[in-house]
Amino acid sequence: MRRRGVLASAAALSLAAAGALTGCSVPAPPRRKARAADPAPGLAIAGARRAQLMQIAAHPDDDLYFMNPDGQRMLDAGVPLVCVYVTAGEHDGKNHVPGQGRTDTPADRPAYSSARHQGLRQSYAEAIGLGRFTAWQKSVVALRGGRTAEVNRLANGARRVELVFLNLPMHTPRRWMALPALWSDRALELRTVISADSPVAKSSTYDFDQLVDVLAGLMETYRPTVIHTLDPDPDMQHSDEKKRKFDSEQPGYSDHGDHTAVASFSWAAMIRRVAEASEAGGVVPAFAATAFRGYYNRHWPKNLPSAVLKEKAAHLVPYGGDASWQCGNASGCGDYSVGGDRPLKNVKGWVRATHHRHPDQGPVVVTGKDGRLTAYGVLGLRAVRWRETAPGSGLWAEPEDLGGGPLAPALGSATLADGRLLLFALRFSALGGHGGPNHRELVVLEQRSPGGPFLAWKGLDGPERGDDRGRRIGVPVTVAAPDGRVHLFVRNADKGVSTRVRRADGSWERWRVLPGDAEVQDGLQALVDARGRVHLFAAGRAEIRHWVDGREDKALPVAGDPVAAVATAAAVDVYFRGPAAAQLLRTPAAGGTPRSAAFNGYGAVAAAADAGGTVLLGRDLRGRLQLRRGDALHTRTQGVVPVGNAALRLTSRGALAVGLGADAHPWTWRPEHPTTG
Repeated sequence: MRRRGVLASAAALSLAAAGALTGCSVPAPPRRKARAADPAPGLAIAGARRAQLMQIAAHPDDDLYFMNPDGQRMLDAGVPLVCVYVTAGEHDGKNHVPGQGRTDTPADRPAYSSARHQGLRQSYAEAIGLGRFTAWQKSVVALRGGRTAEVNRLANGARRVELVFLNLPMHTPRRWMALPALWSDRALELRTVISADSPVAKSSTYDFDQLVDVLAGLMETYRPTVIHTLDPDPDMQHSDEKKRKFDSEQPGYSDHGDHTAVASFSWAAMIRRVAEASEAGGVVPAFAATAFRGYYNRHWPKNLPSAVLKEKAAHLVPYGGDASWQCGNASGCGDYSVGGDRPLKNVKGWVRATHHRHPDQGPVVVTGKDGRLTAYGVLGLRAVRWRETAPGSGLWAEPEDLGGGPLAPALGSATLADGRLLLFALRFSALGGHGGPNHRELVVLEQRSPGGPFLAWKGLDGPERGDDRGRRIGVPVTVAAPDGRVHLFVRNADKGVSTRVRRADGSWERWRVLPGDAEVQDGLQALVDARGRVHLFAAGRAEIRHWVDGREDKALPVAGDPVAAVATAAAVDVYFRGPAAAQLLRTPAAGGTPRSAAFNGYGAVAAAADAGGTVLLGRDLRGRLQLRRGDALHTRTQGVVPVGNAALRLTSRGALAVGLGADAHPWTWRPEHPTTG
């Protein structure tokens, strides 16, 4: 035996019984130092405009439950998709048929894994406009370290999907959860499951570092411009043991343990990919990363209206399949317990919401003295700056690297009285795994002069002590007050709000927690009203929480998504959608009867006020960007599909939106002609 513990997959019990691949108590190998790109600015950034979406999931169906409709919108727009599934999804090997007793279902792990893969093929075939039983091209792909994996390919015109099955086990012979164990213990190794009917003939083994390396290698091969992952830092959740097991959650946290482990491996792989690519004068790969909440959806108001939910749930019907189908796969035609209307009937409600771990408000956009726009965002886990080529051109130069990485995708900002910009970010300052530190911190980048260069990144620590709580903080939201102070807000580990203030002289006060014991979601909204008061809004479990100058104010009706607020000369208005509602509502922050804003859709909205009234920006029910100004409704029907939210900007020439496209390049939309399509 080698000098490390080897844990066989549950599908390889026959090998374990023969005396190989059992756990050994031996010294662990030395921890490999995590590789990360230099956070200093000035690196070159790739400029390719070829869009490619990569989704990394723990199990077959995680993408369908948690990453849609975002992934489907990109696929519909012609963005090629590659899905990487880390586990075989074999669980206990029982493909339970509804109506039959679970004890009547025979256990066959390779067959159950194959049936779930077939369900994915059925779902994605329909997603690109083909028949659900369309034949896919199956082959074996070589991975780093001499490993192999099964890859399935299918195309319909410009719409292309590839499915990569790494097939690590979900459990070990001792019934440990395999991926969380692999993330935590550097002395472990896992052997892959070979699914029935797979073209892969030989299993592979993985330790911690090898899985990170393989994922980084796949990123190098496919060169994605957008990467979707699961949530690496789920909320703390204190359920009793019976409820926790019913919810399929890991002890203490609002998600499945495999989701958290695979998300952590995915972010570690992104960090390694950037480090490898940028070494020795190389270029930073241009990609935007988005992490999606998982079982978190169980605990909060649902946010998908019926039309969007119906479309999302429809992709799970062919995935779940049916035992009576003739799909051509002897091992089964889907994950039978998920088929039909069962996702909609499931009381856990996972399918009924899609939440981002790091909700953003779009790029930070400012106007220079010459009238040109400048946008700030995150590419390759680093802060970048784009400048408009000419005032009002809507065209953008290549990105300038501002460093600071590895960063979460959402930036906060504040403009000081002298015109200098502050950028705030959530930094993955350590993501070591295998017993190493796992630390997050808030960082700030201060501009030397208006429109000019920046000082070095500065750490602001965070409102929590210890890595476990510190990982649960949210993205920074900031606002500059008329007195020269900058107010920084973040959601904390207790799901409340913590705040820290930068004084006018540049020094910082201590962190403090805002009053109130109601739990809120991330995606805070801050603004200053006409009287100079600082307002903060946060969507909670049963109401919208509201603070004015740090004091609790009247709560507002419940919202399914982060809210938007706008200050006028007379009042502050709040725009929100109720749970599972398409209709946008408006209510005074001081309270009152909510009224329709005549702006149906889903997801977050942005709002701003000018002399003509309030301007609204958001998505319609088909996922297209729409803007309402007065009675005119404009819909964006052309252009690169957006990633995340877009920023709303009011200029002398009217309202416009600036967003990041799936090709990792910004776009500008200046509505001209109202549409109703």
